[in-house]
Parts: sequence; structure tokens; C-alpha cells
Amino acid sequence: MDIERGGSVTRRSALTIGGATVVGLAGGTRPAAATAGSSAVSAGAADEARAATVRNFEADTTRVLRNPLTGWVLYGSARPPADFWSHYDTMSVPGRDATVKVSDYAQTLYLRLSWALLNPSEGVYGWDTDDTLRGMIKEARRRGMRLALRVVVDSRDKHESFTPDYVREAGARGYETTTGSATVWSPYPDDEIFQKHYARFVKALSLRFDRPGEVDFIDGYGLGKWGEGHSLLYLDESNRSAVFNWNVDLYLKYFQHVPVAVNYHRLIGSTKGWGAPDPVSTTLLNGAYRKGCVLRHDAFGMSAYYGAWEREMAATWKHRRPVILEGGWVTSQHDITQDPRGYETVADVRRGEYFDSEKALTNTMDFRVNETDSWFHDTFDLVTDYVARGGYRLRPVRVSVPSAFASGGKITINHQWDNAGWGYCPNNLPQWGYKYKVAFALLDAENRVPAHVFVDDGAEPSGWIAGTPVSYAFTPTAAGVKPGAYVWATALVDTTRGNVPGLDLAVRNASWSDGWLVVGACTVS
Repeated sequence: MDIERGGSVTRRSALTIGGATVVGLAGGTRPAAATAGSSAVSAGAADEARAATVRNFEADTTRVLRNPLTGWVLYGSARPPADFWSHYDTMSVPGRDATVKVSDYAQTLYLRLSWALLNPSEGVYGWDTDDTLRGMIKEARRRGMRLALRVVVDSRDKHESFTPDYVREAGARGYETTTGSATVWSPYPDDEIFQKHYARFVKALSLRFDRPGEVDFIDGYGLGKWGEGHSLLYLDESNRSAVFNWNVDLYLKYFQHVPVAVNYHRLIGSTKGWGAPDPVSTTLLNGAYRKGCVLRHDAFGMSAYYGAWEREMAATWKHRRPVILEGGWVTSQHDITQDPRGYETVADVRRGEYFDSEKALTNTMDFRVNETDSWFHDTFDLVTDYVARGGYRLRPVRVSVPSAFASGGKITINHQWDNAGWGYCPNNLPQWGYKYKVAFALLDAENRVPAHVFVDDGAEPSGWIAGTPVSYAFTPTAAGVKPGAYVWATALVDTTRGNVPGLDLAVRNASWSDGWLVVGACTVS
């Protein structure tokens, strides 16, 4: 798998916690890795009868963990207002004297972009030529944010064509619609010429954005109105299933390292925009999620549109695939009082979205354009509550390591892990490929360089569900470990990047060393 680029943008090389200063790791060669089998066990005193260091770690419920595919998502724009970043960098919160930065809470910038903007002419790409888009990406990255993308093809309800002119000029068949005084053109998704050019574009898109350190997820079905996958027009409506599978497979083919999301719309790929749930939709969507796609829905909080079928779809894939949330109500344009829940204020809408989020066990929530201010002004308690309880928040609860052992012998490590968030760590997605693993390092006592790293393949983060801590016994062999003084440390490492710490842990009042959580001293004889 490709090496994650930029994944450590927020990791501090030295921390001062609880009065103890921990020096960051300095240089050094790639540590040797050793693996051995591990089994889930019940923690017992007998396992720790011999000399051992036992640490219990306190949960951190306030710090924003800059982990992938979890937390708050800020919506951006290809043509943002001039004060976009300055406004979001100085957000006021009632009861606070100082302003806050939205990017201190949101770790992903979501951009919904037209194909025409990203690919204005054949072989030319907006991420190379569009200064505004490049500026948005640069500013997000400067704030330590990852990106997420949706490419919209359909031009209906738009004031400009969202499909590049060169596709129509190449002979792709499509249709014209009118938005106000603008006449726009959209292709039929089952047209062969359209599919050829779109496939070429998605390949180019992946060459730029299939980068897990920079990109959180990409929407893999941007057809239909607003790219939400419904209200499609075809040359032949019987091609509905074939087009859906072609489009999903196209994104899965080219995005090998970044997760692909697909809307669980009840009429996915249909010519209809709304109605009773369609059995074909259920079949198509379950097929996409079995292939490894992430669930996404764009109408959370709209109780007429996010109903029993939608809740059941999320429940079907609970703890197997993460759920991405987008709120449905545009509070400045929609009559929110029409919602069956009886919303009266924007704050009511925020609470409705949050209620649906908790029921669906979402991994992300959204700060949408024109909706972000109300989260901070009216319901900031929900913002911080989601930080504490939403998505995934992983930590070791208890670790027992030997304080002394003989070189070349067996090591016994007992460890217990927990997830304080209602979401889950989607380590089982095909793009992640179980790359995050529990590891224990012997740090050189003098300069804190990892001398040996032991990876426990039997401890799987995607299996850690809130409220159910899991305990393991790990018995690697200390082959090649030279006698001397060391410091034990643990981390969730990225095995595709040489076993460096890959995920932030929800632990406070502890000592760290360049992403490694310090457990205690050790002597090898």
C-alpha cells in the first residue's frame, strides 16, 4: 500500500504532560518489527505475578483527535467568499471572551465541485490551474485539515454546465435544461462516450487525491441531482443497475488508499427523486457496501426524508462500515416548521441532526455552508459533546509489561483497549487494509529511539466497540534485543509507514515520545 503522506501534521515531537517533559525521538534507523499471536483474555493477577510495570491510562474526552474518517467536517466552496477563512478563524461562542477557530474542531474540509471546474478541457485539471481551488486546499492543509471531495456531473438546477464542454463536443449524448436564464447541459450516464471520458477523469483525480495523509474520503457516486444519486435520466432506464455498478467500481478501482462513500438514498440511481423505498436500491447499496464503500446520507435531521428505511440501512451496517452525516435542512431557505418533529428554531434543527447522528452511530458530522455559525452560536454544547462521544476515540485502558526480562526469551504483555466514541475505527475498509495495529516499542532509554517494535496482529481496532473493553495477552520473542536499559511505550502504528504511530490516542495525563505513549522503564539482561 502507498505510504500515507502528511498523516503526522499535528503530532507533537515533544510534550509536557503532568509536569514531565518528554523529549521527541530523534532520527535513527527504521526499527525492527516482531510479531506474534495474541488472544483476547480476561485480565488476571496471575499474569502479573512476576516483575511487571502496570499502567492504567485515563481517558481524554475533550481533546480533538486528528484521526482520519472521524469528527467534524467543514464545508468549503470552489468559489468561497473573500472572508471564508478569516470568518471561520474568529468564530464567537456565547460565554467565551475569546473567539475560536472552526478548524480546531473540524479536521476535514469537504468540497463539492463540478466536473467542469476540475477538468475544464481534456487533459487540463483544476487542481493544477485554478488558483482559488488551490488556495482553498493550501489553507486547509495549513490548518492541519484533510480534504474530502464530491464531483458533481449533473447540471440541473445549476447556472452553468457541470460537465465539461469537451465531453459534449466529443459526441456524448445528453439533454438541456434551464435554470433561470441559463441553459445548461447534462450527459446521459449510460452513454458510452460520457463513460469513457469520465473514467479517464476519475483516473486522473485519483492520481492527485488518492493520498490518505491528505484526503479523508471521496464520494463515489456523484451522479443525479446535486450528485446525490437520484433523479437520473437515462438513454435506457433498464441500464440503472449497470450504471450504478460501473460508477462505484470505477472509484473503487482507482481509489486504492482513500475510502469511497456512497449515499444510502432509498431511490439510488432511480429516475425518481423521492417515494417509497425501492427494493432495487437496497440490493445495489448493500452490494456497494459489501465491496467496501462507506455509508453516507445527505438528509440527516429531515425526519420526512431520514426515516425508518434509512435508519435500518445504517443499523444493518453498524460496526462494519462507518456512516458520514450531512444535514438536510437549509435553514435560511427551507420552512423548518414543516418537519414532523415540529422544529421552531435553528437550534431545534441542530438537535434533530444530532439525535439522528447518535442513532446512526455516525463517524462524522458537518459544518455546512451557512449552517456552521449556528452550531457555535446556538448549540456549542453539541459540538463539544460530539468531540467527546462521536466517531471513534481509542485508548489503552490498562497495560502490563515486564520491567525486566532476558534477551532472546519470551515477553508477556497484557493489554486492554477501549473505544470511548459511538462510531468505530474502520480499519477493515479495503483502502485501509487493517493497516493500523497495536504495537509495543522498546525505546532506547537515552535518546528514546525505538530499538525494537513488536506488533500485535491479534489486537484489532475495528473490533473495539464503545462500552466493551477488550483484553489481550501478547507473547512475542525478544530475539535480537540487546541487554541494556529501555523504556516501554505503546501506540497504534501505521504498518504501511514503517510502524510509526498512526492514530492519536484518547489518553490524558500521560507521557509521550513522538507519538508513542510511555508505559515504563525496562531492563534487559
